[in-house]
Amino acid sequence: MKSEITKAPVAETEMLIRKPVAEVFEAFIDPDITTNFWFTKSSGRLEVDQEIKWDWEMYGASTLVLVKAIEPNKRILIEWDGYSGRTTVEWRFVAREDLTTYVAITESGWTGDGDELVKYVGESTQGFTWTLAGLKAFLEHGIKLNLVADKNPDAHVDGWQ
Repeated sequence: MKSEITKAPVAETEMLIRKPVAEVFEAFIDPDITTNFWFTKSSGRLEVDQEIKWDWEMYGASTLVLVKAIEPNKRILIEWDGYSGRTTVEWRFVAREDLTTYVAITESGWTGDGDELVKYVGESTQGFTWTLAGLKAFLEHGIKLNLVADKNPDAHVDGWQ
């Protein structure tokens, strides 16, 4: 018997980053930092009501990002091209008394049947988990783990190094 999904699925992941909130927040706003742990190229900094292009050159992939809201050191809200069309991604940043930051990322808004939705949530959760782990290594230890690039090495575009 096939069960039905009764509520819209949401991908969620979170991580403690042992750096102050302003530094962690800026890592997602400033592509000069973000390119060290996530995408490889960006058309600019995140700014409200601006459309930015992010590229993952190793995969020949890109997305257009529309910045819907920025609450400095607290929240970023975007729309981008998800697996089945435009989806919403939200980052929440919680400053902690010990000068660390708790980051939570959610993605929602996919369309499709139950099997497709489960697949999208799994892939999104995995992707953002790699992103947060890469962020943690880069900000805390200055290490570029290449997690996003190495996730699927056989899918790399010819000539990517």
